[in-house]
Amino acid sequence: MTTKAAENLYLAQHLYSMEGKKYAVYNPLEKPVESLPTIWGFNNGGSRDMLLACLISDDGNLLGGHSCSHEGYMRGDLGILEGTRPDRHETFAKHYPDGYKMAFVGYDDFKEHGAPITAALALAAKKKEGDAE
Repeated sequence: MTTKAAENLYLAQHLYSMEGKKYAVYNPLEKPVESLPTIWGFNNGGSRDMLLACLISDDGNLLGGHSCSHEGYMRGDLGILEGTRPDRHETFAKHYPDGYKMAFVGYDDFKEHGAPITAALALAAKKKEGDAE
């Protein structure tokens, strides 16, 4: 168990180390970035020190998740930022071999910016219904 002060220091150090990193883009065909499909990371809530970070593609495929103690860790843990989680990007490139861009919506911003994620989740639900038939 760590102290609150140590927890806050570690988070501050992590955020500092991620400062200035852009959202990752995989674009082997050099298409206009705005035309690439998006892989969305988002904070799906939870309880203190046990938040669920999720990844979903524009086409409704769930591409991963991670438990985080703070939303500040999610962009790195999910591979949203350049240079983070190359293992995840191997999976992403298999799903979107012609390229993709990453984006993240935080818990407090979901009402305003979560429509694309809600649409992707609806596609995922339809796919699941199709599997059940």
